[in-house]
Amino acid sequence: METSTLIVGLYVFILAAFLGYQIISKVPALLHTPLMSATNAISGISLVGSLVITGENYSTVSNVLGFIAVTCSTINVVGGFLITDRILKMFKKGKR
Repeated sequence: METSTLIVGLYVFILAAFLGYQIISKVPALLHTPLMSATNAISGISLVGSLVITGENYSTVSNVLGFIAVTCSTINVVGGFLITDRILKMFKKGKR
């Protein structure tokens, strides 16, 4: 029973990664900044969720995986905001 659950989970992960890549690659350049903002919001939600799971202290494995999830989500949120800020600075006019 556990093997089939793992296979289904792996299948869903691969399908989601493929679909995500296909959708993001079709986005026009004009929409990248709003899309980044939405992605940052989703990463923030996953950060809160991983903090909650880690705080429950189920087992050592869940704590380690929760720590990894918190670290990855934090890097994703901070990096996303830095990139969005840099993109927005490109559109500002310089002082003359």
